[in-house]
Amino acid sequence: MPENTRPEFGRRGFLAGAAAVAAAGAVPLAAGTAAAAAPAAARPNVLLIVTDDQPKHTDWAIQNTIAWLGGQGVTYPNGHVATPLCAPSRSSIFSGRYAHNHGVRNNGASAALDQHTTVQRYLSQAGYRTGLFGKYLNSWALADNPPHFEDWLLLQPSYQDANYNDNGTVRTISGYATNVIKNHTLAFLDKAATDTRPWFAYVTPYASHEPNKPAAKYADTPVPAWNGRPSVPEADRSDKPAYIRNATATLADAQALRQRQLRTLLSVDDAVQAFHDKLAALGQLDNTLVIYLGDNGYTWADHGWLKKSVPYSPSHQVPFYLSWPAGGLGAGTTDSRIAANIDIAPTILDAAGIVPDTPQDGRSLLTGYRRDHLLVEWWKQGAGAGTPDTWASYVGTDRQYTEYYDLKTDANGTVTGTGQVLFREYYDLVSDPYQLQNLLHQATPQQEQALGIPALAAQLAADRAL
Repeated sequence: MPENTRPEFGRRGFLAGAAAVAAAGAVPLAAGTAAAAAPAAARPNVLLIVTDDQPKHTDWAIQNTIAWLGGQGVTYPNGHVATPLCAPSRSSIFSGRYAHNHGVRNNGASAALDQHTTVQRYLSQAGYRTGLFGKYLNSWALADNPPHFEDWLLLQPSYQDANYNDNGTVRTISGYATNVIKNHTLAFLDKAATDTRPWFAYVTPYASHEPNKPAAKYADTPVPAWNGRPSVPEADRSDKPAYIRNATATLADAQALRQRQLRTLLSVDDAVQAFHDKLAALGQLDNTLVIYLGDNGYTWADHGWLKKSVPYSPSHQVPFYLSWPAGGLGAGTTDSRIAANIDIAPTILDAAGIVPDTPQDGRSLLTGYRRDHLLVEWWKQGAGAGTPDTWASYVGTDRQYTEYYDLKTDANGTVTGTGQVLFREYYDLVSDPYQLQNLLHQATPQQEQALGIPALAAQLAADRAL
C-alpha cells in the first residue's frame, strides 16, 4: 500500500471490520463503552519496548527488530520525543502529555508524575495484566514498587549483575541486564497460556545508555565504519549558542560512542526476536500491538556536542516502529507523519477501546490525524555552566525554530526565572538538514519577517501555554 494511503484503523473501525478478530468473536464497541466490557479476544495485547538513548541511524544493530516491526508493521521516519531527556520522555510515554503538563521537567522530578494519568493505570483498571521489566523513571527509589503494575522487575541502571526490585524484593541478579530483562519478560508472556486476560508489557532495557557496556558475546563484534555527517566537523559555529560554540567533542569521540551503543543494542535485538518467537508460539502474534522507540536520541559530536538535551535533530529524533497485524497494521508500510512519544498512550488506549478521563496532548496513531509541527522542549536544571539554557522548539518536517529562555528548574522541576528570550535559531530543514546555518544569525527584521519568524514565535508561545 502506498505511503499514507492506508485505511484509518481507529478502534471501532478495527472492531467492525478486521476479519481476524471478528472470527475470534469481537464485536464493535459503542461510543463511550468501557474497554472492560469488551470481549477479551477483542482487545489487543500491548508490548511497549523503550530503549535508552537510542538515536536514529542504528539500524545495523536491530535487524531482527526492523524485519519484524518494519517488515510487518509501520515505520515512522519522522518519529520524535517531545523532551530529549529520560524521565520527562518516559513520563510523556506513560501519560500522553507534554512535560510542561505532566510536571516531570528533569530527571530528578519523577515524583511529579500523576500516576492516575498513566496508560498502565487505565489498562490495569480495564482488566489488563500489566508488567514492567527494566528501567522505570530516573530518581525513582528502587525499593518503591511501580504503581499499576502487577508484575515487575525494576532495574537500578547497570549492565552487569545489577540490582532489581523483583516484585517487591530488592535483590541482585547475576547476568547481563538486557538478558535478565528478556528472560523475565518471556516468563510474563508465558503466563498468557493459562491467564486469558489481555496483557500490557512495558520492556525497557538500559541499552544504549552510557557506559554502553555490551554483552560478552558482542564485546568485540566489528561495527561498520562511520565517518560522520556534515554537522560533525562543522568548523564555524559562530551562529550557535555559547554552549555549542564551546563544545569540544570530536569525530573520534563519536565513533567510539557509536561503536559501544551499537554493540549494546545487539542484545536488545536478540530480546526482540525472542519476544517475536514467544508470541508466535502462543498464537498471539497477530493481536499484539507492538511499539518500539527510543526515549530520546543522541548526538554523535554534531556541532561538537556528544550528548542529548539539545534542540538539534539527532537529539529528539528516534527509531519508531509499530506493528498490529490484526488491526490492519502488519503490511510493512511507511508513515511520514510526525509521530511522537506523546502519541503512545493515546494509541494504546484507542486500540484497547478506552476513553481516558484525564487530558492528553498526543493523538492516536490509529487515526488519520496529521500535525504540521511538534513542540519539543527542555529545561535547564540548576545554574551549572556548559549546558543548554532552557529551550522550546517548533519542529516541522521542513523547518525548525528554537528559543532559549532565562528559566531553570530545581530538583523537583519547579521553574524560576524571567522567561526572557536569550537566543534564537531557525533552520530550513529542506536545504539544510544538518542545521549548519542559523538563518537568524545577524538577520534583519525584514529578513525575519520574510522567514515567517513572528508567526512561528507566536505559535511556539501558544504551544507552550497549552
